[in-house]
Amino acid sequence: MTNLVQFPGLGLSFELDRVAFSIGGADIYWYGVCIAFGLCLALVFAFRRCTEFGIDADAMVDVILVGVVLGIASARLYYVAMAPYNYDTIWDVLAVRDGGLAIYGGIIGAFVFGGLACKWRGVPVLPMFDLAGMGFLIGQGCGRWGNFFNQEAFGCNTTLPWGMFSEATEEYLMGSTVTVPKGVTIDPTMPVHPTFLYESIWCFVGLALLTAHTAYRRQRQMCIRDRLRTDSLLLVPSLGLRASQLVAAAAVVGGVALEIFLTRKYKGKPLMVTLALTAENRTLLAKVHKAQPELVLEREELVASSPRKLFIERTNAYNERVKQMLKEKLAEKN
Repeated sequence: MTNLVQFPGLGLSFELDRVAFSIGGADIYWYGVCIAFGLCLALVFAFRRCTEFGIDADAMVDVILVGVVLGIASARLYYVAMAPYNYDTIWDVLAVRDGGLAIYGGIIGAFVFGGLACKWRGVPVLPMFDLAGMGFLIGQGCGRWGNFFNQEAFGCNTTLPWGMFSEATEEYLMGSTVTVPKGVTIDPTMPVHPTFLYESIWCFVGLALLTAHTAYRRQRQMCIRDRLRTDSLLLVPSLGLRASQLVAAAAVVGGVALEIFLTRKYKGKPLMVTLALTAENRTLLAKVHKAQPELVLEREELVASSPRKLFIERTNAYNERVKQMLKEKLAEKN
């Protein structure tokens, strides 16, 4: 399971083992390690920033669990639906360790089921999507390095200095499942574009731009990157139309239209964030509502550009006041 990976233009070579370590005879692959590392970094980012988005950390845990688990399941189902070959049994469909996860399926599943989980746990949906979008870029940027260890998700031939070559790239390009733009010829013995590296860089650039309030950068870059890949899922093989390109293009068009609409609608109005209500206070509020269903809890807001320290201070103070008020209401009831 080792690959000798060479970068002839840079005079570099690496011998990579796909297996990071083994536990009880089960191999743990670098691909999984990279994804797990990216997920952990994304979680750290989310927990550090959630207060600024008006999201309670305890409630967010449930949303993340639902989004991650069902996102992975959706990524697998999307891949199976778009794959150029058939799966004979349900066990083949479930064999994720054999490879085959489509990132767009994961995004769609995570946002659909994560959105439903937000409704269930009382988490504000749009702020959660904002936070999840940035967390996704962290996870994807790290996870793409798993493709380096597997020697997959590469592109067509290139003469650029960072062109990559290995026995795995040569073997794949000599196979029958290669997808390249019409008119492009492939030489399996020549270096190829490390497109996984391009996407990893674009993810972190997109993260920087998003934190600077620049939207939709990543969707545009995904559309370009997928044009270079040789292992994409084709939607219309005769035209060379890739499923990922179509989804990316639709995301760009929809995103730009939504940005224009919302910018005009809220022009001149400061962006406000409703302070998060803790899980404890939501439980107390539910108990009070049983006796006093007419009770309306006053929510406090803070300008989105406020510093993190102020968000934490104001959120804690707000929840302390709400907790005291709700406990007094319960005491009156008893």
